[in-house]
Amino acid sequence: MNKMLKNRPSRLKYDLAAHIGHCVLHNKDGLKSVMISGRKLEMDEEVTLQSNTLNAQDILHAWRDFESSFFAGALLCPKVPYRQLLDRHGYEIAVHKQLQVSASVAMRRMTVVSPYPHWHYFDAYAPGKLKAVYRGNGIPLPWGNMRLVEDPCQHWAVFRMISEPTVGTSAQISILNVGNEPRIYCCESIKVEDSAGNPHVLCAGIDLNPAIEAQGKDALSIAHDLKNACVASGGSVTIPKHIKSDLVSVAKILNINWVERGIKNDARLICSRGAVCPRQPSCYQAGKSQCDGS
Repeated sequence: MNKMLKNRPSRLKYDLAAHIGHCVLHNKDGLKSVMISGRKLEMDEEVTLQSNTLNAQDILHAWRDFESSFFAGALLCPKVPYRQLLDRHGYEIAVHKQLQVSASVAMRRMTVVSPYPHWHYFDAYAPGKLKAVYRGNGIPLPWGNMRLVEDPCQHWAVFRMISEPTVGTSAQISILNVGNEPRIYCCESIKVEDSAGNPHVLCAGIDLNPAIEAQGKDALSIAHDLKNACVASGGSVTIPKHIKSDLVSVAKILNINWVERGIKNDARLICSRGAVCPRQPSCYQAGKSQCDGS
């Protein structure tokens, strides 16, 4: 593993930064080796016993790992200079190459340093296998580590990229009902490999409704219009010109390049469960999928 890390400086930097975080914040109490990828830890018989409950020690260690991870991101991408770099490059994921940090560190840190607070971030290995989740904008998830639903929506960008061969990044405008109100989201996703060669998808995105409202526009009305256009076209549609102009204006103010790229693609209806699919016809009928996820 040490030899492999010489060829992966971004992983080495993160591991060292997280280790420093554990030492500074928790005096290494509960520290486990982070130099593991793509396989389960070898545990003693007592730890490997299956249980439906979490004990307090597990929760404490998980929280300390999170704090150390946050510390590592702050150490590798300090808030003010990193925000300035993102502003110069329009929040492109590729800035991670200049810093020699992983795309994951760069994308997670975006959600913290951006003056716009309505972000989400996913790191997904497969449906139901999430390595990391951040939902500062409250976006509902169709699945999570504690449960795997039988009718997940296949139109989420992170789902589509997991199952389809892709090169580079992919931007998507999505419309999702949250509390019976449509909201417009934009995300940028990229498929990467961990140190063991396992593919997973990183996804960073924002809720556009607050930004639209900040420009004096009726976000709900615009979201309803876009949703109706998608429904009328079977679930996805080229964004109408009058809506596109509003979204382009917001994208330029936010200075996020991938929002503009997403606007150029078809907008897609997504949902939290197939049982509440807004598409006509529905992707799921009588509990069976009627779509191919395209």
